[in-house]
Amino acid sequence: MFSSVRCLILFSLVSALGSSAVAEGSHERTEVGHDITIGADQTASEATCFGCSVRVRGRVDGDITTFGGSIVIERDGFVGGDATVFGGDLRLDADAKVKDVTVFGGRVHRDPQAVVDGDTTTFAGGAALWLFILFGLPFLFLGAIIGLVVWLIRRFKRPALPVAARV
Repeated sequence: MFSSVRCLILFSLVSALGSSAVAEGSHERTEVGHDITIGADQTASEATCFGCSVRVRGRVDGDITTFGGSIVIERDGFVGGDATVFGGDLRLDADAKVKDVTVFGGRVHRDPQAVVDGDTTTFAGGAALWLFILFGLPFLFLGAIIGLVVWLIRRFKRPALPVAARV
């Protein structure tokens, strides 16, 4: 069991690091634990961040999504798609422009001169509660299933007790 946990952690790490390298070549920015900054003279097609934040000074043609981090769209920053935040805040500075805004477990800080072309949806509440519901509950369920399988395997693999010899 311990070696399978190590393999799972190693696979997750390699996947996360590998996706970052592949995403750079296609102008998609994907990071785990490292903030993403799109400079004033830079363009990205999409940005996704796990456990980190995204700061946009330039242009993102598609969507921005953060899990456990925030999004900041600075003055004259442009997002052609949706800005979605799970467990963090979204800040729109003056003259920032975005299509739709969705925030789960955080707040929207919007300058009056910022432009949102579509909808602004906020599910306020404790960030920890939303993160637990979105990510913790499925892992808890998966852990319970794995525990049940391990228990069943151990139960059926128990050695038979020797029969006492009669004298």
